[in-house]
Order: sequence, then C-alpha cells, then structure tokens
Amino acid sequence: MRILRASDYKRMPWKNGGGETVEIAVSPDGAGLADFDWRVSMATVATDGPFSVFPGIDRTLSILEGEGMTLFIEGREPVLLTQESDPLPFAADAPTSATLVDGTITDLNVMTRRGRYVHSVKRRAVDGRMELQLRTGIALLLCDQGSLRIDNADESFSLSARDCAVIGETSGRRIVLSGSAGVFLIEIKAT
Repeated sequence: MRILRASDYKRMPWKNGGGETVEIAVSPDGAGLADFDWRVSMATVATDGPFSVFPGIDRTLSILEGEGMTLFIEGREPVLLTQESDPLPFAADAPTSATLVDGTITDLNVMTRRGRYVHSVKRRAVDGRMELQLRTGIALLLCDQGSLRIDNADESFSLSARDCAVIGETSGRRIVLSGSAGVFLIEIKAT
C-alpha cells in the first residue's frame, strides 16, 4: 500500500486555464493524455468549457469542492452534479461541456480504456469503523474530508484530507477503515 500526499502529485495546467490538474495515478508509465490505459486525477476548475474527448474511454466524475456544475452530455438530459451527487459515469467520447454553478470546483475524474479495463467509483461516509472487501485489481482510497485510518493484516496507515492510498493486488483483501471521514473507493480491474 502506498500513500500519495500533495507533494507527490504530478501537477499540470488545466486545459481551459484558471486551475490545475493533479494526477493521482497514470498507467502505463510514460503514457500521454491520448494513450493512457487508466487515469485518476483531481482538477481545480475555474472556467466553463468542453471536456476532452478520448475515443474508447469511459469516465466517472465526482465533485469534491464547490457548488458543482451542470454537464451537457450529447444524447442525455443536462445533469447537475454537486458534492451530494453520486459519482456520475458516462462515456468520455460523447461530446460534453460543463457550466459551473458558482465560482470554482474541484472534481475527481476517473478514466479507463473501454475493453481493457473496467472501473467503479463509490462514495463512503466513515463514522467509527467500517470493513471493506476489495476485489481483484487496483484500489485507490481517496480521503475527501476528515481523517481516516486504514488497517489490514500487514500494515496500518493514516490519511488526511486529499491523501490517497494506492493498493495493488487487492484480490480478496479485507481492510478496516476507522475515523470520521468522507472517502472515495476507486477500483480498477483489467478485463
């Protein structure tokens, strides 16, 4: 299990300006924005604008901070996405644009190449103790708010807000979360 903290993140300007993207994980090593297999990032967004279109990529979007945004996804009714909303899955190769509700937002953006990987993003509220059963693949636990302790048979870690635990080879692994925190569980599995 590896803990990523703010100083570990790869930072780059957000494409529409006014913010930055923080990479949590990119695979394979050295992949560019057009040829990644899976990518998890946090982006601070300060302007309206279109999303990048990547053929054959699926995306799940969540709001971490701010009032949220309205998404206009081709072929769907407009969707208002806020901090209270469940993570929103959609095909990233559908032309999409966003209008911010107010000010800036920070979003959690998970993308995987369709046919090679599948992914799920779940929001959890931890108040006390919670046990999770992880599946085969790679799991990332992002502490969104508060603080969190992770215990398994081998080791223990503490996460503060915006820390991310990267857990590889998770088949059958049970972990125990304790504390008072909002957490995102991201699981990525090769098909």
